[in-house]
Amino acid sequence: MFVIILSMQYNLSPCCNELFSFLRMLSHAATDRLFLFVTLLGTFLLADAFEPSGFFGVKMNSSFTKNIHPLVMGMKIKIRMVGRKNGGEKWLEDAYTMYKTRVRTSNIEVETIWHKNDNEIIRGVEQDVSKGHSVVLLDPRGKMKSSEQFCEDLYGWLNQGGSRLVFVLGGADGLPPEIKSLSRRSSFLLSLSTMTFTHQFARTVLVEQIYRASEIKKGSGYHK
Repeated sequence: MFVIILSMQYNLSPCCNELFSFLRMLSHAATDRLFLFVTLLGTFLLADAFEPSGFFGVKMNSSFTKNIHPLVMGMKIKIRMVGRKNGGEKWLEDAYTMYKTRVRTSNIEVETIWHKNDNEIIRGVEQDVSKGHSVVLLDPRGKMKSSEQFCEDLYGWLNQGGSRLVFVLGGADGLPPEIKSLSRRSSFLLSLSTMTFTHQFARTVLVEQIYRASEIKKGSGYHK
């Protein structure tokens, strides 16, 4: 049934529509055993589409996931940073962890990936771009937004990136030129403030705003 509902409600790629039409045809005429087989087959094929490396080792058309609303899939947000995981103050880490835990109730998983140097973060961002994930650079050149505007953009970025979004924070010297050049073709720019924050503090502010955006989306009383 899940396979059938997806094919009816979303504008999937032509190859997927043909596949689902075939599965629907089989399911209508199926015995109980055949229906079970068709359901399992559809589940495996969906798993193949959602898994970047492919369930069967073959990557399907990325347009499949991009045409499905983010709420259908578990949304994943990565924060890439240059620095040391244990290099900040404990209260900042505790605050980050608190909001990271809270936002899980909105089907959003936040992960921080620490990089030792600029070369590592460049390679990581290039991989994100190649996978079609949305990439947002935290940079003074970016536009500052209200929490309501950030909420709208956040879910827009998730939708564009197939439920995958990456925020990139530079080290003490900011973002390397190789990453800044991405803003002209495959990334977005965002500024949290005209003030200067440590990157650990900026990460905490960012994850709180991600959580706030999820609550705005729900219409809860957190954002007033």
